[in-house]
This record gives sequence, structure tokens and C-alpha cells, in this order.
Amino acid sequence: MISTSGSRPYHVIIFGASGFTGQFVVEEVARTSAEGPKGTLKWAVAGRSRQKLEKVLEQAAETLSKPELKSEVDIIVADVGEPDSLAAMCKQGVIVLNCVGPYRFYGENVVKACVENGAHYIDICGEPQFLEGMQLNYHSQAAEKGVYVVGSCGFDSIPADMGVLYSRDQFKGIVLCCPCMLFLGSCIHDGTWQSAIYGFADSEKLRSLRKKLGYAPLPVVGSKIKKRGTLFYSREMDQYAAPFMGADPSVVKRTQRYLYEERKDSPVQYGAYAGIGGMTSVIKLLFGAMLFWLMVNFSFGRSLLIKFPEFFSFGWFSKAGPTRKQMAESSFCLTFFGEGYTGDQDPAQGKPNAKIRTQVKGPEAGYVATPIAMVQAAFTILHEPKSLPKTGGVYTPGAAFAKTTLIDRLNKHGIQFSVLSGPEA
Repeated sequence: MISTSGSRPYHVIIFGASGFTGQFVVEEVARTSAEGPKGTLKWAVAGRSRQKLEKVLEQAAETLSKPELKSEVDIIVADVGEPDSLAAMCKQGVIVLNCVGPYRFYGENVVKACVENGAHYIDICGEPQFLEGMQLNYHSQAAEKGVYVVGSCGFDSIPADMGVLYSRDQFKGIVLCCPCMLFLGSCIHDGTWQSAIYGFADSEKLRSLRKKLGYAPLPVVGSKIKKRGTLFYSREMDQYAAPFMGADPSVVKRTQRYLYEERKDSPVQYGAYAGIGGMTSVIKLLFGAMLFWLMVNFSFGRSLLIKFPEFFSFGWFSKAGPTRKQMAESSFCLTFFGEGYTGDQDPAQGKPNAKIRTQVKGPEAGYVATPIAMVQAAFTILHEPKSLPKTGGVYTPGAAFAKTTLIDRLNKHGIQFSVLSGPEA
């Protein structure tokens, strides 16, 4: 178990606590603080404005009926544009939870400060370019310092990444592939919308980055997974579906690469698809996608997309974000359809002889499930350091937490992993 010391007064520091997502992370930490080392979590909130941070603590105190938060939780003033303030912050915490995005603009300075000053780092980033860039730039230095940098520890991409590992472990054989169907019902704050805009605009930079990382193709066990079309009717979901454009596929693939290279595990192929709904929703999606692709390639178009997220996303994204009522009424569900080989079946000689269907489901994805996942990832680092990879470094959730009890922790907090059927020979 990792404890604090005189030089590190806090187990956890929430950076960007006054942001839209940060405020919900504050509430989740306050709600679960008794799960800290020896039943007590020492924590602080950090950001640019002391006044805004005080307001967030007041709001959390009122929401949770915990008036003591206003006096017991310390405030640290730190700014991504002021390296000295970030260094001072990182020296005070065992783990920094970074809620400041878009990460492509504001994330690297925080990662750098954490690595240089010996604080573990967790974020909820869904931007592959940032996540893989941090691996390229900081993995070796983090390993030398014994610092764990674990990105995408929110809805992007703990349910998908840990869901694939859960499916593989429950299968008790060689899993060839594990396609995933996603149902997501919620309005989303426009910070995620901005990340998507800049991500699509810079897609060429991501390809260049991957060349620098020097990824070799992963071996394919059995036959290669069949990719679905751009738009198709899913019998599994009983609605139209399309490839999921989030970070999950890239994160899962990085995990599978790590497990293959470090543990010689057989790689699992993965594909992610999102439910769209009926024909009316399909028409809206096609029109919106064409408009998005047209506008995202020009600075003027990107400005309009950022200025009017609700209009261009048909209400999926908004500057205000979802209300608490909308969050309470929303949920997510990922269903995994794995197939592979059990018993004496030789992958080189025949078709898969067994299937498994698993599910990860939970509350509203962005601001209920994401704080739960992020906070439980932090508790896992605090309580189970010996189950983490042998050296520090920049890791995906699956790579960092494959040998831990993170899935059990999530189950206890409303993000449920379960087997629906199989494996069946």
C-alpha cells in the first residue's frame, strides 16, 4: 500500500477540479474517501482559481451533505501555463488526477511535471494522438523515475479495455476476437466535442506519430476479424450501428500489444461499434457526418463547430452539458461477442469452436461512470502497487491494471462486468 509522507501530504490531488468533469470527480472522491489507505484519504483540489475551487467544494458539501469538505479539503493554486506551479503541486501528491482538457493543448505540461516530480498520473483522455504521444515522449523517463502514467481512465477507455481482458479471462482458452457493441444514451459536454474536432483535423499527425513509435504488426491467431461496414443493421442490437470513433480501439490495441510483448499473451482482435437507432437517426447521422467532415478541414468551419456544438451535433453535445436529471436517467452498455478456441482445438487447423458473450454496463458515461472509473483506478494504484507493471512508464488501463482487482472495485461501484452466455463448444 502506498502511503503519504511528510514530503507528500496528499494521496490524491484533483487538478482541474472546477471544470465540468472535475466537479463530479471531486464529488466521487468525497463520496469514497473512506476507501483510502487505512480508511482515510488525504486529498486536495487544484486549479487556476481559488474562488472557483472554493465554490466547487461548497457545492459538493451541499450535494453530499458533508459540510466538513469546505474546511478539511485543501486548495492548491496551479496553472498549466506556469510550470513552477505544476511542479509545486506534483511534489505534494502521490497521484494527480488530471481533468484539464482538451489534453492535446493542456495535458503534456501536467504529465511532464508529474514525471519530473515523482507523482503518478491519471487522466480521462479520449484523444489517441495525446495518449500515444505521451508514450513516445515520456515512457522511458517515467520508467526510470518509477512513475505510473495511466491515460484514458474514464469511460474512455476502462469499460472497453478491461472488458476485453475480462472476456478473455472468463473464456479460459484462446480468444480470437472480441467485437463490441456500444449503446450510449446521454448529452455530452462540449469539451469532448472539441477533442473530436481537433482529433479529426490532425489525423495525419497521428499516423506520423505511430511511425515514430515503430509499431510492428501484431500476430493474428486464427482468421482475421471481419470488419463491419460504415453503416449496417445490427441484429445483436436490433438497430442500425456504425464504427465507434472514440479512443477505445486504439487503447485496446495498445494493451494487447503490451501483453503480447511483455507476457507473450495471444493478442485479441477488437472492433467497436455504436448503436444509432432507427432510420430517422441514420439520416441525421449521415447528414451530420458529411457536414462535419466538410467543416473540420477548414479553420473557419472548425470555429463554427466549436461555437455551436448543439446545432451541429443535433443536441448530442452542448456547452452546458447534461443536467443532473438527465444523468440520473442515462446509462451505457457495452456487449462483447468473443469467439476462439477451447480444449485441444488448434487455431491453425480450423474455425473457432467456442463463443462467449459478456457485458459491461453502468450509469451515465461521461460524468457518473467516468469519475467512478478514474477514482477507482487511483485507489488501485494506492492499494495494489505490487500488482502493477514491474517498472513505471506510460500505460493503458489494461496494461497497468491487468493483474489488479480493478474490475472487482468497479463492480462494487455500479460498473458491472458479467458473462451473458458461453463459452460454448
